[in-house]
Amino acid sequence: MHDAQKLHLVVLVGSLRKRSTHAALARSLEGLVPPDTQITLLGSVGDIPHYDADLQAEGFPAAVTEMAHAIRSADGVIVVTPEYNYSVPGVLKNALDWLSRLPEAPFGGKPVSLMTGSPGPIAGARAQYHLRQIMVFLDALVFTKPEVMVGGINTKVDVDAGVITDEATRTFVANHLNAFASFVKRFSRL
Repeated sequence: MHDAQKLHLVVLVGSLRKRSTHAALARSLEGLVPPDTQITLLGSVGDIPHYDADLQAEGFPAAVTEMAHAIRSADGVIVVTPEYNYSVPGVLKNALDWLSRLPEAPFGGKPVSLMTGSPGPIAGARAQYHLRQIMVFLDALVFTKPEVMVGGINTKVDVDAGVITDEATRTFVANHLNAFASFVKRFSRL
C-alpha cells in the first residue's frame, strides 16, 4: 500500500537474472527519489507467460492483471532494462504485449521514465529508443530529458547491496528522478 500524500512510482525491470545490474539500479532508486515520492518494484516479467491469444481467450493471467492494477494505481512508471541484440529483452516486450491487450490500457496517459544501461559505452541507447516507439503505441507520456543511459553499468552498481556505487551516476540519476517527479506531478492527482 502506498501513502496517498506521496507521489507513487512503480518500477518495471526488464531483466530476469538474479545478479542483474539493472535490478540493482532499480532497487537503488528508492534512496534517490525526492522525499515526497515513494517507489515500489513491480512483479517480475518472468512471472508472465508467453503471449498467446488462445491463453488470453481463457482470461488474463493473474501476473498480468496484478501488474496492470499496480501501474494504473501509480502516478508514474519507471522502466529499467538492459539492451538485448540492439533492442528490448523479449521478456519485457512480452509483458508489454500482454499489458497492451487489457481493456483499460494501464499505460494510457501514464508518465513513464526509461532507464537503460550496458557494460559498454552505448549504454542501452538502442533499447531505449525502441521502448520509446513501443510507449507511443501504448499512449504513455514518455519523459524525454534528462535521459538515463548508464555506460559501464557493471562497474557502477553493487548487485548485492542494490546501490549505485559511482557518485557521478548517483547524482545524475537523482537529478533525473527529481525532474521526472516534477513531470509526473503535472499529470497526477497530487
